[in-house]
Amino acid sequence: MTREAVLVLQDGTVYHGHAFGHTGETLGEVCFNTGMTGYQEVLTDPSYCGQIVTMTYPHIGNYGVNDEDIESERIQVAGFIVREGCERPSNYRATSSLPDYLDRQGIVGIQGIDTRALTRRLRSKGAMNGIISSSGRSVEELLAELKTHPSMAGRDLARIVTCEKQYAWPADDAPRYRVAALDFGIKHNILRLLSAHGCDVTVFPASSSAEDIIAFKPDGIFLSNGPGDPDAVDYAIRTVRTLLGTVPMFGICLGHQLLALALEAKTYKMKFGHRGVNHPVHHLETGKVEITSQNHGFAVDPDSLPQHCEITHWNLNDNTLEGFRSTQFPSFSVQYHPEASPGPHDSRYLFERFTSLMDTHAAS
Repeated sequence: MTREAVLVLQDGTVYHGHAFGHTGETLGEVCFNTGMTGYQEVLTDPSYCGQIVTMTYPHIGNYGVNDEDIESERIQVAGFIVREGCERPSNYRATSSLPDYLDRQGIVGIQGIDTRALTRRLRSKGAMNGIISSSGRSVEELLAELKTHPSMAGRDLARIVTCEKQYAWPADDAPRYRVAALDFGIKHNILRLLSAHGCDVTVFPASSSAEDIIAFKPDGIFLSNGPGDPDAVDYAIRTVRTLLGTVPMFGICLGHQLLALALEAKTYKMKFGHRGVNHPVHHLETGKVEITSQNHGFAVDPDSLPQHCEITHWNLNDNTLEGFRSTQFPSFSVQYHPEASPGPHDSRYLFERFTSLMDTHAAS
């Protein structure tokens, strides 16, 4: 018999369900992801550190989990919410069921709640802190604990998910580019695609100094995705500001925000963010619409960008900034995830743009 569980939001809303995965308690910012598949990539994406993720698709876990579809070495989410979890997967690649996978890694989840109602509440009220409990404690006790949990705003979570020391991710074939990647929560598929484009990548911890990067003598610098409030990662902002103009620079997600902050622009917390695999983005240069994978709760204020920055991409759902490039420095960035995993491959040309920029810079 499954143990009863409860989800309590900071506004006092309560959802009753059953334990899914590990039993116990967990706190985090409750958000939602609209992808129908890709739950293992979502679970292991470091950008979800500190968040309890709700999957809006009602049936999750039907193809199980395996040892290949991971974006980091462990599950990164604080908790997991599904309408109905599958305990008996059917897929030739599956090595485990989703609930067993969660349990082994100590990830507390809940199933059997109305995820549509929860998603509508988060859309109307905004992402908010919540607590999942299968411990039997009262709602009043859980609310009292929830009030002590910090907001996502102001939190530096890159320090938690970054690597402890630098490491190499070699190119697939003969390397043509030497790339330094600052790890704020980098996904494996970003490293795979950089490698596939001829980049011999060395990954540096988030706290690495500009002097560390310059001493490495890279052909290009990559600023990775990651969790938390970009404004709180002040040490990385200073590092990026010092590195501007030395070699070409490409940023994704948190890296995009840190590049903007290094250029004296501003960021802000979104109401409920963008998380899913079907977000339409307008590429201004070509006029094409790209279907993109996204995962972010903060965004760059386009009006705060300096005059030498050109906007390259807009979100067609809410007109938020999705990409820009600098005409003063060989640097560009996008808010969304061109590497996908999960998601469409419409935007993988951006990795070719990065290598072309390194070619141009080397020839100048």
